[in-house]
Amino acid sequence: QVQLVESGGGLVQAGGSLRLSCAASGRTFSNSAMAWFRQAPGKEREFVSAISWIGGSTRYADSMKGRFTISRDNAKNTLYLQMNSLKPEDTAVYYCAASYPGQIVAVTTSSYHYWGQGTQVTVSS
Repeated sequence: QVQLVESGGGLVQAGGSLRLSCAASGRTFSNSAMAWFRQAPGKEREFVSAISWIGGSTRYADSMKGRFTISRDNAKNTLYLQMNSLKPEDTAVYYCAASYPGQIVAVTTSSYHYWGQGTQVTVSS
């Protein structure tokens, strides 16, 4: 059974940092693109960042560039998101996602076929 489990969320003050992790199990994702999305209350799920299966290609939403860093450790089947300079508008549930093998990095939810349950990130002002 394929499973993605996020961790590392929590409550942080504006300007602070958090590091999210996504542990994958059930199959290897070393040849899949992986991504982070987020969803705030009353809003649609939005793209945050994605990384290619070998980690050589990354993409970020404009509002996250320079603040967030995505990385992966294929040996540990784990995806990370380092979030710095957090703002109250970053408050959301953050989801980890993985594509089918061989897919390129993409920014749409429909491009990803495996999803975690999400971890809450709350940034206070």
